[in-house]
Amino acid sequence: MSLGALDAASAYGRVMNTVSARAEMPEPAAPAGSGSTAGFGSMIEQLVTDASQNLRAAETASVNQVAGKGDLIDVVTAIGAAETALDTVVAVRDRVVNAYTEIMRMQI
Repeated sequence: MSLGALDAASAYGRVMNTVSARAEMPEPAAPAGSGSTAGFGSMIEQLVTDASQNLRAAETASVNQVAGKGDLIDVVTAIGAAETALDTVVAVRDRVVNAYTEIMRMQI
């Protein structure tokens, strides 16, 4: 399975919208009795944030290279990191959807 340019651009737009929407939302209150352990939601939030930062870094490196201020190796490295981060987010999403589907198929 490979991502096309349009799929990647669409995913980038969704990640950017998600991150900007999360930045505007107030932090939810911690449940009573919860310790400092991070939950699944925090892990996913961090994963999406890291992917967004990698995508922005790749975009910045590309712009710098086009302007003649950057190195092609830096661009390739940044794009590789962004692709890996995006693939990770997509893989986690697929696993969550598969788990949800399996739960919905269970008989009560």
